[in-house]
Amino acid sequence: MGSRFPSKWFPWIVLLPTLIVCGLFLYYPVAQSFSWSLLRSAFMGLRSMWVGVENYVRLFTSPDYLHSLWVTILFAAGIVGIGLALSLGIALLANRKVHGARIYRTLLIWPYALSPAVAGTIWLFLFNPTAGVVNYLLQRTVGISPDWVTSKSLAILLVISAAVWKNLGYNIVFMLAGLQNVPGQAVEAAKIDGAGSWRCFWRITFPLLSPTFFFLMIMNMIYAFFGTFGLIDVLTKGGPDNATNILIYNMYRDAFMHNKWGMASAQSVILFVMVVGLTVIQFRTTGKRVHYGG
Repeated sequence: MGSRFPSKWFPWIVLLPTLIVCGLFLYYPVAQSFSWSLLRSAFMGLRSMWVGVENYVRLFTSPDYLHSLWVTILFAAGIVGIGLALSLGIALLANRKVHGARIYRTLLIWPYALSPAVAGTIWLFLFNPTAGVVNYLLQRTVGISPDWVTSKSLAILLVISAAVWKNLGYNIVFMLAGLQNVPGQAVEAAKIDGAGSWRCFWRITFPLLSPTFFFLMIMNMIYAFFGTFGLIDVLTKGGPDNATNILIYNMYRDAFMHNKWGMASAQSVILFVMVVGLTVIQFRTTGKRVHYGG
């Protein structure tokens, strides 16, 4: 027999603290962003005027914003593609029964505990053009010393690599959990039937790992769009020449450096719609191929 609340108001009383916090820090800021996106700020943000959808029109006709959009797509694709492939390979190695496996797994996971700003500072020291360890080793071995933060192509590679490394521990945790839930009997039966290691992986392990892989694809995409601001700010600040100026950083610059609150709010709405749209597309396409069987 199900339990009954002593009063019809009791559930609302219990939920009231959560509703207040969500209303103040989630629903109200979202509604305010939508309303501000229809305004234009003037006089250093002290006055605003109604412009309707003009902010959106200006954004989609701005070469700088379209460039930032393209950089963000390239940045997200690199994080999702490289991050998932690398974490899967490392998880397969870490899943083997070797002496000291727990120590290795802990060392692989710890970068995720770092804040983005700290991770960016570490990479900035490592890839410093004059005093960095990486350039020192490259100079001693192959005789080159690239300037990572002032070259457009190298800067985007640097921030993608730093973002992948920062999120690697998160991916490995879920990959390891998924691999350890793959039934060993199925793999052993396939090997008895003559299937090699590569065939066992693609025919048995990877299909059973697909729910975890799909989940991480969504989470890495969200991380690429929203969780890499600290890395960009410490490493390149969107440069050189906007080569690493992703949407979230461009929105920050318009809001807090240029006081363009209307434009920044419009960018936040566009970014929100983009991520939701991409997530829906992934559920309707890739999600159909996910195998949830036991």
